[in-house]
Amino acid sequence: MAVKKKRNYNLNALVRIFLREYSIPTKKDVDRLMARIDRLEQLIKQDIENSRVRRPQPKSGSSQAASDAVLSVIEDFKDGVNFAKIQDITGFEEKKLRNIIYRLHRIGKIERINRGTYIVPRG
Repeated sequence: MAVKKKRNYNLNALVRIFLREYSIPTKKDVDRLMARIDRLEQLIKQDIENSRVRRPQPKSGSSQAASDAVLSVIEDFKDGVNFAKIQDITGFEEKKLRNIIYRLHRIGKIERINRGTYIVPRG
């Protein structure tokens, strides 16, 4: 009868088998992941720095108040001017421009001749 030879496992081999069997990451695996994460963070940081866009400044003079700039644009158009044209000329964001137009209309400096079209009242 042939006698089976016993395998002698050392402790390191048993630990490696255990780690592989139960899919437990080793220090080497964690170090590789950390290096990849660092590279990704650097790429993201570079992308953010490269994609920073400055907002366009209003085209009107910086000494004018925003409502004065909108009022002067509306005064330039005797037959009335629409919202989109005012926004193109002043460069203001939609929310800011809507608030300015609302305030100017409420205090009576401009009139709505129809939806989205404004004029300075005569007299």
